[in-house]
Amino acid sequence: QVQLVESGGGLVQAGGSLRLTCAGTGIIFTINTMGWFRQAPGKHRELVGDITSDGKTNYADSVKGRFTISRDNAKNTVYLQMNSLKSEDTAVYYCKATNIRGAYWGQGTQVTVSS
Repeated sequence: QVQLVESGGGLVQAGGSLRLTCAGTGIIFTINTMGWFRQAPGKHRELVGDITSDGKTNYADSVKGRFTISRDNAKNTVYLQMNSLKSEDTAVYYCKATNIRGAYWGQGTQVTVSS
């Protein structure tokens, strides 16, 4: 059974940094794209950014220059380094991974940025 487990969320002051980690287990088929989404209260879930198996990245305009996605293919793990955090970054952050069998989601980790 495929599982994605996020960690690293928490409370941070505006301007601070956090690093999220998402580790996948039980994955048999090669993961293609791994990505991070977020959902703030009362809002739709939105893409933060993603990374392909060969390292190509894509970011939402709102996080470009502040967030960096990286991955370790051998460990089926993706990271999200978040710098210069703003109050509007407050949300539950979800990890997503896709392969030929489908898409998988983590349970989410809360990130709260205090102003």
